[in-house]
Amino acid sequence: MKSVILTLLCTLLTLSFSCIACSREKRVQQLQECRTDSCTPSPKSIRLLFTGDLMQHQTQIDAARSGQSYSYAPCFEKVADQIKEADIAVGNLEVTLGGKPYSGYPQFSAPDEFLDALTDAGFDMLTTANNHCLDRGKQGLERTVALLASRQMPYAGTYKDSTDRARLYPLLMEKNGFRIAFLTYTYGTNGIRPTPPNQINYIDKAVMAADIRKAEAMNPDVIIALMHWGIEYATLPDQNQRDLADWLFEQGVDHIIGSHPHVVQPIEVRRDKDGNRHLLVYSLGNYISNMSKRGTDGGLMVTLDLEKDSVAYLKDCSYSLVWTGKPVTTGKKNFQLYPANTPADSLNASSRLLMNRFLNDSRNLFKEHNRGISELLFE
Repeated sequence: MKSVILTLLCTLLTLSFSCIACSREKRVQQLQECRTDSCTPSPKSIRLLFTGDLMQHQTQIDAARSGQSYSYAPCFEKVADQIKEADIAVGNLEVTLGGKPYSGYPQFSAPDEFLDALTDAGFDMLTTANNHCLDRGKQGLERTVALLASRQMPYAGTYKDSTDRARLYPLLMEKNGFRIAFLTYTYGTNGIRPTPPNQINYIDKAVMAADIRKAEAMNPDVIIALMHWGIEYATLPDQNQRDLADWLFEQGVDHIIGSHPHVVQPIEVRRDKDGNRHLLVYSLGNYISNMSKRGTDGGLMVTLDLEKDSVAYLKDCSYSLVWTGKPVTTGKKNFQLYPANTPADSLNASSRLLMNRFLNDSRNLFKEHNRGISELLFE
């Protein structure tokens, strides 16, 4: 009997040690597997999208009128999916929302429904520091920022007073585990000065340097400067833009997105001494407008993809071209944005001719001057 019991005990101990060995081997295997890339936590990611000038000339306002209200939904229906796919989509609101009477150039005041359409299309933030932000004076500025606030649309660039500016600026947006600080400035306001206590972000290096330091104190992952600068209709940046871009990078800005010329200008992806990449878009051109000068009937959507493990970095960036179809050309009631890959058979001959002219002009410019970025054709 004792020998049987001893035999059983030895068997159990052998099985126990065997199981322990198997368990240890399994844990070692799991540990080794978790050291491979397949078990490494994926870095956080975020996609930012930037569009050109959002304008409302009188012809656009008239085209959008529907009875006593205004309908802008058709304008964005072919690009809304791309806007909404971005985690943060940013546009330059180059009009005031100053109330009636609505008017276009030279003193813009767009219907409130225009803002509603931008919200519905997927925009997450608007810049207001541009040369038309004082078109309706103090009342226009204050009504614009009040309406943006009431629609819970983040904005940057113009403020009711210094208290609001100190509270709201720099604009810090948090998404997907990222902290993005936005700065924005304009070269001027068409000779109109703000009425105290209103505040506008003008290009002023002393002020900008202080703002950059304030932004850095917010512990952001990246700082992005949205600049309203340059010469209207010039397809290449001037020396002031180039010098200011250099200065902004030296001060600690990570990426720069420009507007104002109403035509597209080149894009650069620069590397600093540590090998980090920085996006510089000199001008996004127009996004939607009724401007007729060659090159002003379209613009860019630029995407900026960031990733972050211990620090944030530029993983990828691309641009897509968008053309504005006008009712006089397309035969439709409203203005409408058309991506570059719009099927040929969906446009009449006149529209296709004008769209191709814009696309060819832009691509020829970029072929010669763009650095480190490629065109993206949305499916």
